[in-house]
Amino acid sequence: MKLPLLVIGDLVAKVPIIQGGMGVGVSRSRLASAVANCGGVGIISGVQIGFDEPDFETNTREANIRALRRHIRKAKELSPKGIIGLNLMVAINNYEELAKAAVEEGIDLIVSGAGLPTALPKLVEGSNTKIAPIVSSGKGAAVITRMWIKKHNRLPDLVVVEGPLAGGHLGFSYEELTSDTLVDVKDILVEVIEALKPFEEEYGKKIPVVAGGGIFDGKDIAEFIKLGASGVQIATRFIATEECDADIKFKEAYVNAKQGDIQLVKSPVGMPGRAIRNNFVVQSEQGRTEIKKCYNCLKPCNPKTTPYCISKALIQAVKGDVENGLVFSGSNGYKIDKIVTVEQLVNELVTEAESIDK
Repeated sequence: MKLPLLVIGDLVAKVPIIQGGMGVGVSRSRLASAVANCGGVGIISGVQIGFDEPDFETNTREANIRALRRHIRKAKELSPKGIIGLNLMVAINNYEELAKAAVEEGIDLIVSGAGLPTALPKLVEGSNTKIAPIVSSGKGAAVITRMWIKKHNRLPDLVVVEGPLAGGHLGFSYEELTSDTLVDVKDILVEVIEALKPFEEEYGKKIPVVAGGGIFDGKDIAEFIKLGASGVQIATRFIATEECDADIKFKEAYVNAKQGDIQLVKSPVGMPGRAIRNNFVVQSEQGRTEIKKCYNCLKPCNPKTTPYCISKALIQAVKGDVENGLVFSGSNGYKIDKIVTVEQLVNELVTEAESIDK
């Protein structure tokens, strides 16, 4: 089958793959620009993006804003014709500041989840920045679309459906993720497409839907396109690329992981996540870690009661201390067996997807 173009308003990606946003520091300008240069949509993660700025410890807020601006500019320099987006979690404390800074820098797309991005249309008003909520149900897609129409007279330019097999923070309860009848992202995709149809018909506008969470190879891509997806979101596989912004030891953690090593973990803010089991995960299961410094990164987080500092855990990992940091991973991360270039990976995914008959 021939893969379709991914059309997001006046943005056209030749390859219908969005590289998922991965914080802290896993997907920044180098990875995003490499994906964009291959025809996909490259995504920078805004979460604690300034972790390696010299004043991050003393001036976290400014360091993050400065680093975000720098990485957007760098990505656009490296991929002047590519599509560069930003992933922003609603749960972060400086959400609006970072969104506004990204719009000022000419970001093409903002993808937003970990909460309802109710204010996002207002933050991009007057710009050409496209906006996309991340949802995990048809009901969620309808609720946010209705809210955007009522408050801002704006439809989503894209909707990202994230299933329960994704890495990082997940939009499902711990009970849902450990249920014997785990919901399938394919079912959610169909549900979301149906939920958006009335809005498309009323406003005469196509709302592309992209599916993510556990998508690993070209066969997976072809299946989702056949089900009606306009494209797919893939994150974990892009970690094991030469251009990924993380330390080489971080990348090797995925190459060395076995199937039983990837498990659910409890985040300090209540949202479950999925990560590679290591010394850090074992220790976090045994009891609370003292918080010596709070980075004030997430809204619901209380340093007095939180089990561990997620910022510190993610920073440790991305810098290469993969035993004492948190290594988020999609459920199929253990299938990664080598580090390749982004171009090699994209070519492999497209070739495999297009080799499958309709």
